[in-house]
Amino acid sequence: MAREDQSHQQRSGEAPLERLRTLGDPALRQRTNIVTVFDARLAKLAAVMLGVMHREEGVGLAAPQIGVLSRVMVWRDPEHEDDAHVFVNPEIVFRSEECTMASEGCLSVPGCMVEVERCDRVTVHAQDLGGTSIELEAEGMVARIMQHEVDHLDGRLILDRAAPEERRRALKELRERSLATDT
Repeated sequence: MAREDQSHQQRSGEAPLERLRTLGDPALRQRTNIVTVFDARLAKLAAVMLGVMHREEGVGLAAPQIGVLSRVMVWRDPEHEDDAHVFVNPEIVFRSEECTMASEGCLSVPGCMVEVERCDRVTVHAQDLGGTSIELEAEGMVARIMQHEVDHLDGRLILDRAAPEERRRALKELRERSLATDT
């Protein structure tokens, strides 16, 4: 999830896992696989994801955003930016009935902000890098981050959550921006 509207610039010399996938990449539309092995490879994946999230100045990143179809997400609370978290196999087990519309960006849909309705509170069950169970009761921005990143793990983007008119507007802006940079 993007902290704010910003344009993404492709960087040369990135390792394949460090390359942020953007709208149109098939990995973003795939449902991820449950993680069953908690080892050094998983820790390395989490480290790469945290690095990409920090480099891109995001508040969350899901594995499909770097082309990995594992159920892993990293995130940080904008109020406590020094604390970064890794959730393996996260599932939202409770969603409040109260919801709020707010403008949301996404690192994989660079430069695009859309209004998205999200539940005000959620409870997430996950595991840490060692396989130990975690439960998080989140509200406000952290609840929004949880829902956004779990959507990525299920193959959904913010454009899928936007109202039809909002989606059309955003796609038109993205097309026009793409055409302007291609000339």
